[in-house]
Amino acid sequence: MYKKYLCVLLLFVCAAKVSAQNDLVKDDNASNYNLNKPEREAWLKNTGLGLFIHFSMDGQLGVVISHSLVGASDDYVNRYFTELPKTFDPSKFDPHQIAVLARLAGMKYIVFTTKHHSGFCMWDTKTTDFNIMHTPYKKDLLKEFVDATREVGLQVGFYFSPEDFNFLRDHHIPISRTDVKMDANTRKDYDNYTRRQCEELMTNYGKIDVLFIDGDPKEIVKQTCWKLQPDLLITRGAIKTPEQIMPGAMINDPWLSCITMGTAWGYQPTNERYKSGSQLINLLIEARAKGGSLLLNVGPKPNGELPIEQEERLREMSAWYFINRECIDDVRSWVVSKEGDTWFTSKGGHTLYAIITDAKDWKEGTRKTFLIRSAVSTAQTQVSVLGQNSQVIEYKSDDVSCRHKQTEKGLEVSVVKAQRIYDDHRWPNPVVIKLDHVDPAFKEAILVETGSAISLKGKVLLKGRIINYKNPDVKKARFDYRPYQGQVETLYAGKWTPSQWVNIKPDGSFELGIQLKGNYEYKAVAEQANVEIEGENKLLKQ
Repeated sequence: MYKKYLCVLLLFVCAAKVSAQNDLVKDDNASNYNLNKPEREAWLKNTGLGLFIHFSMDGQLGVVISHSLVGASDDYVNRYFTELPKTFDPSKFDPHQIAVLARLAGMKYIVFTTKHHSGFCMWDTKTTDFNIMHTPYKKDLLKEFVDATREVGLQVGFYFSPEDFNFLRDHHIPISRTDVKMDANTRKDYDNYTRRQCEELMTNYGKIDVLFIDGDPKEIVKQTCWKLQPDLLITRGAIKTPEQIMPGAMINDPWLSCITMGTAWGYQPTNERYKSGSQLINLLIEARAKGGSLLLNVGPKPNGELPIEQEERLREMSAWYFINRECIDDVRSWVVSKEGDTWFTSKGGHTLYAIITDAKDWKEGTRKTFLIRSAVSTAQTQVSVLGQNSQVIEYKSDDVSCRHKQTEKGLEVSVVKAQRIYDDHRWPNPVVIKLDHVDPAFKEAILVETGSAISLKGKVLLKGRIINYKNPDVKKARFDYRPYQGQVETLYAGKWTPSQWVNIKPDGSFELGIQLKGNYEYKAVAEQANVEIEGENKLLKQ
């Protein structure tokens, strides 16, 4: 059922001058050719977090990694390839310390850029002189990364781009990502070049656990790498890897979202806008609640050090994960992913983690009560708060015990934030309530499909549907929407505006006309047992 649901969500409808597209979850890099072993995909589903490292020689300029070459002048291109390698010396790159920090933050693997689109190789390759050995560094930096990552106990991941601007330049082909033309002989050379590089990566560095393929052609990379390393888990190129966004709805198949700490993948020293530690923690929570994982990116400085802003955020995530890792590792989605600002993960079907993300103003020592509509208690139900014993609070003798009560409206849970994390008592990050021995309030959640958007007499007609509509208690639905400023800006966007509620037709469909001008994100929402369940995000372009 879920696979059928996902296929439907990936369709888009164009009507009149309005186009409604799933750009927000679009990932055209997934392929039907998937030789990932089930146990490796199961490992990813159990893994909440990985570290992505984008690092190359153009970090010296603080510009976008590789992409500045597209449309660049001949002078820029020539100096990029001839001058930048002469000054690239990441002498302070310490992969051991990076791996230790990653492990503290809850990361189980690290994916390192072996080669980005520019074609600069971070390993001792025999395929080209455009590599780390022909810089002042003169060492195989990739080997240092692999050895350190294994030593710390994390799995080793490689990012590899089959697109190669250096190859294009050497063959006098204009640098482009969309209209690259080669004759048959050049294409053969290109494929052989890619194959030889993959063979080096898969034979010279021992067991490689994860591969992220960015760019085309992917098939040669997949065939070569799976042949040499059958246990390799290929993410982009085989499974869904939405970039810089979170899917709007729960997904049952393995997936990950790759997201930057700021706006840039590589090092950007100025004009950068970092997400706060709390925002990054919330992205991790959202990914786990929706059945996926987060691949969080950092970009080292040209000397190899992590910028302090990135280290700070990883340490904040480390503190939160140290307290709450039980709700992140080896968990699955609950019957619904969230209720308002409370997100859910679960274990074994009867242990529920209610993750309270709206905790910034929750003062230490204060009791709060929450109503959870998607769970019901049993005779064995127990409630606790992760990280604290709920028996003692520092310097006070207050009652900080956890309580619960089943009511007609839902399961009422009352807890005190009783653990001191910061000196000033103002820890702003989510609090996790663990509920043992509870049952879902309903066996099957509705599957809400966000439909098309159609221009109609000055309005936009938004459509939605409940795919598995068979519950008479599900009677109303609506649409949420907000202005769309661009893919990177989506994670910085404001709150959604809810529309009025509308009735659901006997076939499970619903629709509403709204006056919207410009580009908008929108999603369908329906209510089941007083719980709001969301469909996938879509993009409305006008």
